[in-house]
Amino acid sequence: MPSVSNTPHADISALYLSHHGWLQGWLQGWLRKRLGNALDAADLAQDAFVRLLVTPRHFGTAPEARVYLRTMANGLCIDLWRRREVEQAWLDTLAAQPEALQPSAEHQAMVLQALQEIDQMLRRLPPKAAQAFVLVMACRMTHQEAAAELRVSSRMVGSYIAKAMLHCMQLETSKLAAPVSAPSAAP
Repeated sequence: MPSVSNTPHADISALYLSHHGWLQGWLQGWLRKRLGNALDAADLAQDAFVRLLVTPRHFGTAPEARVYLRTMANGLCIDLWRRREVEQAWLDTLAAQPEALQPSAEHQAMVLQALQEIDQMLRRLPPKAAQAFVLVMACRMTHQEAAAELRVSSRMVGSYIAKAMLHCMQLETSKLAAPVSAPSAAP
């Protein structure tokens, strides 16, 4: 790995220059088979380096950097599959509705974004908490019905729902607190 200064940007720059070709090649080989698309592989390679810009890391050796990048890229691939599953479920729901009831394209995009955020939030919860949240909030079960389904007490269902709602509020708070980047001026 080339020597670089101790600044995080210099480390990332050197890491990008040293490993981007390898990572993209690996992605286009290993992940391309799974994704079926070279453009998705290239996007995931880029996303891996963007994540390193957001959360810089220092690697002692080239193999250490490659193991980290490979693991991160694999996780990004799994995330892509999950987003696509949610999107396909939404598209299937839309296809089952009469055309007269179809929401606008803007509304469809907003719903898809919300569904993906909820999916991410649910995946961060323990499985029973996520299940309880879906049963009560989406399936409109009572706490007693959800408790019977999950084989836990109604009180435990309430605890699960509270935990899920806290995660929802944290997600919303983080969205509100995220800095909005100003449009760049034209050169």
